[in-house]
Order: sequence, then structure tokens, then C-alpha cells
Amino acid sequence: MDGCSHRVVVNGSMSAWRSVKSGVPQGSVLGPVLFNIFINDMDSEIECTLSKFADDTKLSGAVDMPEGWVVIQRDLDRLENWACVNLMRFNKAMCKVLHLGRGNSWYRYRLGDEGTESSPAEKDLGAEVREKLDMSQPCVLAAQKANHILGCIPSSIASGSREGILSVCSGETTPVFLHPALEPTAHGAVAVGPEEATKMVRGLEHLSCEERLRELGLFSLEKRRLRRDLFSFSPALRPL
Repeated sequence: MDGCSHRVVVNGSMSAWRSVKSGVPQGSVLGPVLFNIFINDMDSEIECTLSKFADDTKLSGAVDMPEGWVVIQRDLDRLENWACVNLMRFNKAMCKVLHLGRGNSWYRYRLGDEGTESSPAEKDLGAEVREKLDMSQPCVLAAQKANHILGCIPSSIASGSREGILSVCSGETTPVFLHPALEPTAHGAVAVGPEEATKMVRGLEHLSCEERLRELGLFSLEKRRLRRDLFSFSPALRPL
């Protein structure tokens, strides 16, 4: 984007023009490809495992002896040197160290001249990973989010009609029941499913959970989990 300028427009008011120092046009066809080519050699000579997700980079390594600290720190120095050579920089304020395993000595690493902070939990691709690999707290948070979503349905559809509830909880669009917060995670099950939401349908309050699901043509959370697992292990079973 060399030679380009931009300005911001808010409610009809425009800022002054400013020169664009770096970047690529958003939404371009070649932008992602060129970016991947540009950072392709980032892991050159890296000894640990380096994972790259768009603009996020994760370095991981096993430390069972003091030499392991040296290897990780050496790789961090190589990454910082790569960034300097390629006129880029890491957002060091967002760089955290997550120590996994019992008895970890919490060695303090640095990125360039700055030390990196240690964190007991960090989000990795949307999932919270904790130092003890305990998923109980993320499951509790997911259940709270699911209950919040379910609580919004009655205020949105006051009639409680079967058509209204089903239009929100199933249909051609992504069902509320299939919301990630309502589904069991890979590490534990969230105890919220269609069984709870079917209680909102007027006229079915006197029926049992199984009868409500049968009446509405819905699957239970247990059956849907089994169905998802079958699709995961047998891609040929997935509906077109």
C-alpha cells in the first residue's frame, strides 16, 4: 500500500488525510496469499513447535531439563530477530507465557529486551486453556452463556407458540440448540440442551421431556452428541 492515504469518516465528519505506512488491502484476492508467503520463513531454524494462525503465532516446547529453557529462549530470540529483519514487530503486550504441568518452575522468558508475563489461563482459538488443563471453569462459563441465551428467548417471543419457539431453536438457520455454548465441548458436557428450551412451548408444559422432544421432532442432547461423534469418525455419513 505504498503511496496510499486514508481518512476516517464519522457521522459525515472527515479527518485529515494520513499516509499509509504499511499493510495490504482488506478483502483482496492475493492479500492472504502474499501474507503467507511473507511470513513463510518465520519458523526457519526454529527448534520448538511453531504454530501460525493468520496474525497469531504460538511457540511451544517441552521442558524437562534446564536446557529446555535455553532452547525456548533461543527460539524467541530468533523470532524477534526475524521481525526486526522483516520490518515487523510482535505485540509484546499480548505475548503471554502459559506454563503447563505440575512442578513447572515458571521460568521467565523474554522477547527482545522485554520480559514476557506469565498467565494461568489463555484463550487458544476461542477455547480457554488453563495451566492445569482443567476444563471445569470453561464449562461453567459456557453453561452460564447458554442459560443467558435461553433466558432471552421468552422476552423475544412472548406468545410461546410452537412455531415461534421452533423458528428460533431449529430450522434452516443455525439453531440456538446448536450454539457452541449449548453444545458439549471436547473436554466436557454442558448440561443445557433442547430439553430446557422445550419447556417454553405453550401447551406442552404437562408433558415429560421425552414426550416434548417427540412432539416437536427434536433430538435430545445425548442423541445429538452421538450423531456428531459418528459424523466426526465417519465423514461419509455427513448429510450433504
